[in-house]
Amino acid sequence: MMGKTVASHTSEEFVAFLGAVAASRPRQEEIHIILDNLSAHKTKRVGEFLSFHQNVRLHFTPTYSSWLNQVELWLSKIERDVIARGPPITASIRGSERRGAEISARCLGTAGPTRPSSA
Repeated sequence: MMGKTVASHTSEEFVAFLGAVAASRPRQEEIHIILDNLSAHKTKRVGEFLSFHQNVRLHFTPTYSSWLNQVELWLSKIERDVIARGPPITASIRGSERRGAEISARCLGTAGPTRPSSA
């Protein structure tokens, strides 16, 4: 899992992130990325990147399915643990970014496949 904090969600920022992901893995390895349907994920620039990096595959969650979207769940956790419980966001953007990175690192250390629980 990889993440990056950006000021705005633009196609250029997204392509830069895709480039960082692709550069971190061997060229012959397939990379699968699950995304929501943000328009920045579907631009001509993204298509050009994908045509050059054919080992990168994008998979989009169905529209109106935030309960399936792990990014939404992750952002919800960040909102609860960093923004709501920290100082006002305007007091320290860097501090909030640092707390978010600490949570990410902690979660990455314990990340693994999930299994459905039986009822």
